[in-house]
Amino acid sequence: MGAWRLSDVVTLVRSLVFAIAFYLTTALFLIIGSPLLLAPRRWAMAGLKLHGQTCVWLLGVLAGTRVEVRGREHLPHGACIVAAKHQSAWDTFALIPLFRDPAIVLKSELMMIPVYGAFCRKFEHVVVSRERAAVALKEMLATSRQRAAQGREIIIFPEGTRSPPGAPPDYKPGIVAMYETLAVPCVPLALNSGLYWPRRSIMRYPGTIVVELLEPIPPGLDRRAFRTLLEQRIETASARLIAEAAASASPPPTPAAETISDRSEATETHVRRT
Repeated sequence: MGAWRLSDVVTLVRSLVFAIAFYLTTALFLIIGSPLLLAPRRWAMAGLKLHGQTCVWLLGVLAGTRVEVRGREHLPHGACIVAAKHQSAWDTFALIPLFRDPAIVLKSELMMIPVYGAFCRKFEHVVVSRERAAVALKEMLATSRQRAAQGREIIIFPEGTRSPPGAPPDYKPGIVAMYETLAVPCVPLALNSGLYWPRRSIMRYPGTIVVELLEPIPPGLDRRAFRTLLEQRIETASARLIAEAAASASPPPTPAAETISDRSEATETHVRRT
């Protein structure tokens, strides 16, 4: 391993300072905001959005990592599915303030975390138990119908877990089942957050995380057409955002250009075959 540059040391120090501030802020929000568990849900949701906005602000000030949101005009006013690329823990809090009344599809293990789990119930998210696949899918769809009837945006990560930028896509069938069941528009969401907040790393790189809301997919498409179109839009746009970051004045560590190119070609090949 080569010697670290001064800029690397500065980035590490800023990352550590942000990590301390992030966890302290989150703990304070949970403790000070605990009375919201007894308040109307909309008050608790306002607190959740404030937490996301505060942490995004801290990330910009302390780590130099800012956010740009594109395509807000593509977001419907009523109920919809938001199918988001998932590259980073950043996605789990920073996307929330972008929406009016989001309900996030999340794993049931998170409900076991003290205080946090209670807040998740208060927010009325969509909880999935991954140990019981068939039953879990039925429960997810039933809960999603309820949330859609409330006019909420349902945020789902179609790949089910975080994947590093440039990794081959692995879309699960749950997003297709949700699309067919709810019969509402599906908004694909591309991003490049994993470049600046990489998983399993303390580093937070300076630059601009770009979130892009893409053209909605209307309800009514058949399963294959929907899955193909969704994957094509998300993967193509995400690859473009990675390439854009790599070409910036101060690029974060990025996948090799060959990896990005191979990924785009693989997506196009998959689309042609399906």
